[in-house]
Amino acid sequence: MTVRTLFIVTALFEATTGLALVIAPSALAAVLLGAPLDAPAAMAVGRVAGAALIALGVACWLARDDAASRAARGLVGAMLLYNVAVPVLVIQARLGSGLSGVAFWPVLLVHGAAAVWCFGCLAPRRAG
Repeated sequence: MTVRTLFIVTALFEATTGLALVIAPSALAAVLLGAPLDAPAAMAVGRVAGAALIALGVACWLARDDAASRAARGLVGAMLLYNVAVPVLVIQARLGSGLSGVAFWPVLLVHGAAAVWCFGCLAPRRAG
């Protein structure tokens, strides 16, 4: 699949997830981790994370027609880091705190697949 398609899919998924975090961070945390966000500070951090995901979605959407640029390559590199970090952090939450909701495995699979996709887009192309 192409970088353009990666950008479009990422824009849609991350912006939607970000919007959900801004609107209802506790509900999304409960689905992912099996526990709501109880403290006002946790709600604020969840909303900030939502804004960051919306920003990632916007960046991907705006880069979709410029997939061959060095900036787009940098964006794919940042997305690779994000898509590796999310499963690591979610697994740490499960192993360290016993947190796990119904979205635990889907989140691991989606971000794992996205990391592989990002890595494939960054791999050097061989002249054939």
